Amino acid sequence: MTLVIDQLQFGIEVEEKRVLNNEEESEFDGGFIMPTANTFGQNFRDYEAESERQGGVENFYKINHINQTYDFVKKMREEYRKMDRVEMSIWECCELLNDVVDESDPDLDEPQIEHLLQAAEAIRKDFPNEDWLHLTALVHDLGKVLLLPIFGELPQWAVVGDTYPLGCAFDESIVHHEYFKENPDYQNPAYNTKYGVYRERCGLDNVMMSWGHDDYMYLVAKENKSTLPSAGLFIIRYHSFYALHRSGAYKHLMNEEDEENLKWVQIFNKYDLYSKSKVRIDVEKVKPYYLSLIEKYFPSKLRW
Repeated sequence: MTLVIDQLQFGIEVEEKRVLNNEEESEFDGGFIMPTANTFGQNFRDYEAESERQGGVENFYKINHINQTYDFVKKMREEYRKMDRVEMSIWECCELLNDVVDESDPDLDEPQIEHLLQAAEAIRKDFPNEDWLHLTALVHDLGKVLLLPIFGELPQWAVVGDTYPLGCAFDESIVHHEYFKENPDYQNPAYNTKYGVYRERCGLDNVMMSWGHDDYMYLVAKENKSTLPSAGLFIIRYHSFYALHRSGAYKHLMNEEDEENLKWVQIFNKYDLYSKSKVRIDVEKVKPYYLSLIEKYFPSKLRW
């Protein structure tokens, strides 16, 4: 089934209700300054905030929750893991990402590459010895190229937004959970129980996640034999899995390695979310450093 939807300004990435007053400390981990509100003066990830984006957010998730099914994700993974669309380097893909507009993000109106470098540079300052984490920050959103024609020009609901497992019950902590009632998997007894098609502590690598830029970039890294550590790959695949790393849902599916890697996602998420600022990055100045990391952890040309 093909759906045609208007490209609305969805407001997906908004933080839970937590307001810092002027007297509160707004730094963490040794120097990164955490803003108290997004570009539009609202709390991050506040889905109840009154704004012109609120209706778009709800409409986005309605479409997303109806159409992200186990069979749909299985089909998309089979199609995209062929890696037969284009060959290009990581940096070429970073530059290509500037042609992408993520309409799910109300907190960012700068070019995509600047957000990636803002997050990477903030992490680099506070974790200078974790070069794999610097590079992970740079590449974590590259899967958004799925919105471009050469990559299939997928609709926004199949590329951005919070992610969640398919093949088991939809947890109530998932934003706009009510719309899952219209999803075919909701009434399917094979998929609507706590464990569904999985077993306890099976490991998240064995879990089918809703399709989007996270899972696609994870497949790109895996299929091209990136040497990023498992924590880096975990961040790439699960950085939008807020039901897990914010609400603690689905922990019964995690294994020991997942539990260790989750700590890194929770560290990373602060920089990913809050580094969207007006502080401009001199791309040409920092480019040589990131090219050296790309050479270390990725082949010179990747199949996408």
